[in-house]
Formats: sequence, structure tokens, C-alpha cells
Amino acid sequence: MTEQNMLEAQRVAFRYTEDGPNAVDGLSLAVRRGEFVAVLGANGCGKSTLAKHFNAILLPSEGCVLVEGVPTADEDRLLELRQKVGMVFQNPDNQIVATVVEEDVAFALENLGVEPGEMRRRVDEAMKLAGIYKYRDKAPHHLSGGQKQRVAIAGVIAMQPDCLILDEATAMLDPIGREKVMHTVHRLNRECGITVVAITHYMEEAARADRVIVMSHGRIAMEGTPKEVFSRVDEVRRLHLDVPQPAELCCALTQAGMPMPDDLIGVDECARALYRALTGKEAPQCRTS
Repeated sequence: MTEQNMLEAQRVAFRYTEDGPNAVDGLSLAVRRGEFVAVLGANGCGKSTLAKHFNAILLPSEGCVLVEGVPTADEDRLLELRQKVGMVFQNPDNQIVATVVEEDVAFALENLGVEPGEMRRRVDEAMKLAGIYKYRDKAPHHLSGGQKQRVAIAGVIAMQPDCLILDEATAMLDPIGREKVMHTVHRLNRECGITVVAITHYMEEAARADRVIVMSHGRIAMEGTPKEVFSRVDEVRRLHLDVPQPAELCCALTQAGMPMPDDLIGVDECARALYRALTGKEAPQCRTS
């Protein structure tokens, strides 16, 4: 464990039943402080099982998980660890417990006995960071799915965690809701230095991460920057995953006889490359007023 690592898994194995197969199978990885890591994989690959190890919802059958150097199996420090690593799940309704938004965001702080003035400051700050401050007096069940998910995120960040785990937290949202939630998460990562591990099925979310980990059968099958991973289109597909649409388009054009760069995963860079290929010129820069 180095001082730069927020999370570390050391040869972790986990099985749900004593004689069952390993859902996570001898996996080792480290997540650095301030890093944004996306974890991908087909259903049943073990990615959500791994996520639940990072704040001790699950404990390894074998191996060790460390949070800032502290083993998650240390029962005496369990509360401390769960304050360091906050978790947001797929269904926000499972995390919302109060009938008013600001009361829900304050719920965990009240249970911890945080002083009222400090609680007020942290709740207001968390709601503003999550973009739901204007809904503070609303009933959560009147909000959209994306707004509810941001309430759940605010409740976690009010705890001032060092790390945020998203366990398919955008899976139930429409594209606009997903974009708003991920904008909030990237802002927390960029402006507040919160480490993020995002378990996701959405390639466009993974394309914006610092690092992508692809799991298969409880192990790491691929790892690297988004460009390094998604440029290996055939290998990604063999793992029953999609690639970002720009990468898929470039791969198809190359196979059709129009060579394109193999590391394009963003829409803008793909458009510039297409313009260059079709005209032989660099794309003009858009001028904003």
C-alpha cells in the first residue's frame, strides 16, 4: 500500500456460498487518490461484488481490501471506513428515507451527532454541489429519477467522504438524467478531489474516466486508459461489451478501406478526423460569441 492509494485489493476472492464459485477470483488492483476509475463487464462478471468490498458491505473470503491502508475487516474502524467511502446504488429509492430533501441529506449526520451548525453548513454545501439545493423543501417522491439520484449523492457527500463508489447508479435513468448525475460526479472529482469508482454499463461514461477496468469471470481482463481499452474493439466485443460509437465508426471505416485512427473515442475528435480524411484539411475551429 502506497501513500497515493485510496483503495487496494490484494488477491481478493469472494464466494456467496461456501461451496459455490468465486464471484471475485484472486483479483488485485489499486485506485489512486483523486482518480476516476470506470469498471465494466458483462452481467455476472463480479463488478458489483467488488464494489461492495470497498466499503465493507462484503468482506473477502480470501485476500484483503484496504481503504487508505486500513483493512476493511477491522471491525473497530468500520464506521470510519464507511465515512471515507460513500456508496450510491442503482435505485435511489433504496437510499432515500425522509419525506423532505434536506432532511434526507441530513439523516446520516443526525445519526452521527454532528453539531447543528456544522450539519446545516454541510447539508447546504452538499445540496449545492449535487445541484438539488432548489429542491431542498420538496418531497423526494415528487422528483424525477435523476433528481432523486442526486439527492442520494448529496446525502453521501454530506458525510465528506474521500471516495465515492457508484454501483450502476445511472442504470435506471434516461440519457438526460444520466448526463446530469455524471456531471455532478465529475465536478466532485475535479473540484473536490473525491476519488470515484463507477461501476457502469454505459461506454460513454467509461470514456470520460481516467482509467477503465474490464472484468470477466471475477478477474481483470483488460485495464488502461479509455483510449487504450476501447481501441481494442474486437477484444472488447469478445467480452460481450460495446465500445463508444466514435470508436465503432472508426473501426468500421478502417475495415471498409478508409483508414482511421484507432484511438478515437470522443465525438468531437472523431468528427475532426473524418473532416481531415474527407477533405485533406484540418477542421475549422468553431468561434463562440
